[in-house]
Formats: sequence, C-alpha cells, structure tokens
Amino acid sequence: MTVTAESSTRTPVRPDLTGRSLSTRRRIVNHLATGGIYLAVLLAVIPLGLVTWTVVSRGGGVMSLDFLNADIPNSYRREGPGMGPAIVGTLIITGMASLMAIPLGVFGAIYLNEYGKQKPLARIIRIMADVMTGVPSIVMGLFVYIGWVLLVGEQSGFAGSLALACLMLPVVIRSSEEMLRLVPDELRQASLALGARKWRTILTVVLPAAISGITSGSLLAVARAAGETAPIIIVTGITFASNPNLFEGTNTALPAQIFRNASQPFVGAQDRAWGAALTLIVIVVLFTVVARIIANRFALKER
Repeated sequence: MTVTAESSTRTPVRPDLTGRSLSTRRRIVNHLATGGIYLAVLLAVIPLGLVTWTVVSRGGGVMSLDFLNADIPNSYRREGPGMGPAIVGTLIITGMASLMAIPLGVFGAIYLNEYGKQKPLARIIRIMADVMTGVPSIVMGLFVYIGWVLLVGEQSGFAGSLALACLMLPVVIRSSEEMLRLVPDELRQASLALGARKWRTILTVVLPAAISGITSGSLLAVARAAGETAPIIIVTGITFASNPNLFEGTNTALPAQIFRNASQPFVGAQDRAWGAALTLIVIVVLFTVVARIIANRFALKER
C-alpha cells in the first residue's frame, strides 16, 4: 500500500473556535464588563446620593436670607440663624489661601517640567510635594500654629489661610505639572525655532495650551481646601460676628461651625450645623462648576 505525496504532506485539521462562537464569546464578555461598570457606578452613586439627600432635606429647612446674613448666636442653646460670619470667613480665608498657593504652585510646576526636569532639586521638590499631599490637615494646622500663631501671639484668619495654602500647594504643583507634561514638545520646538526665548515660549505657547487643565486642578484644590476643618479650628479661633480683617482678631469658617454645632445636643445648634453643611456643599459645587466652565471654554478655544 503506497502513500501519495499529497496525503503525506497534508496537515491535520485541529479543532478551533469558529468566527460565530468567537463573536458570541466577545459579546458575552462585553456585556459582563459593561454590567460590572454599571454596578460599580451604582455602588458609588448610592452613598453619594444618600449623603446629598440627607444634607438637603435637613439643611434646606433652615435656609433663609437671615441664615445667610445674621450673626452666629453666642449660645448653642438658642435656635435660629445665622451663619453670615462663617460664610464671610470661608470666602476670605479660602480666597487668601488661593492667592498664595495657586501662583506659587504654578511657578513650581513650570520649574519642575520646563527647567528642573530630573535634576536633584526637582526630584526633592517632587518628593516633598508627594509627602505633603498625604499629610493630615491637622498636622498642617499644628505646624502653622507653632510657626505662626505662637510667633505672632494671636489667632487670626491669615493663619487659617496659611494652613489651607500649605494643603493646596502640593495639589496645585502636581496637577499643573501633569498638565504641562501633556503639552507636545513640538510646540516648544517650533516656538524656539522661530527665535523666541524659553521664558516667552512658556508664557505664550506652553501655558495657553495647558491653562484649561491648570485652572481645573487649581479650582478643585480650592474646593478641597474650603472643606478643611482641623486647621481652621486650631489657628483661627472663634467669633460670632463678621471679621473681614484677616490679620487682626479671630475668625471662623463654615467647617468649624459645622463641627462645633454638630457636637452639641441642642436642636438649634444641630439645625445650624445642617444648614452650614448645605451652604458649604453649594459653595464647593459652585467652585467645581466654575472650574468645568473655564476648562471647557478654553478647550473650545484650543480647537
């Protein structure tokens, strides 16, 4: 019995997935992954929705014009408004912290990405920024209390601004550096090829290309700082009337009032705590919306 060359060279046919079975498997995997994503989103939204609903339902009942303008009652037993001094204190303390942290953080990010690169000083700054990002806020408050309040001898709103600026600074540095890193090097090279100096290239090419991300990151850092409680309690003191002077006299903010009123067993104090919490959430949401609007507007201009 002879074996032909054709039969000897024929390779055995191995069983494999057909195109139809492979397509079915991909659809099943895709549906499972999509379902897992929706489940994860649902698990994240449920607690967020419960917190939001609780704050709105409990704090909405005490919201009024008097609550936003009137002075804080000097007794936790009293019922009624208001939170005017805490709202003013939150805005001016956070505003001063932003004026200190955002420009310094952006300049630091420019140095790290455009000049420092992988130099020893740049590496040290990055490490310190990462360490400061994980430092608890109460530690930063104690640092400012020892380094400023004890030196000056008085608690003030400016001390609270210093503490919040120290918390904001590493966030602004790292977020701004990441945005600058996303700018294509071709834009820098094109500007330098046209004869522009490096500082002018950074000012007129790099920063406009990254400004939307820098703005978004900076305002998100502001929103985070506006909700910090421990540094405000330690370094600003307490007051029941508005004090627009950051450098003289004690001050207060919404997070401090939430903590102090919520820890009391009196109904009036707890109602003020819920109202202050709702007010703080509204302020943070406004910061976030402004950040998104500015980022989207600059993004449209870039197109």
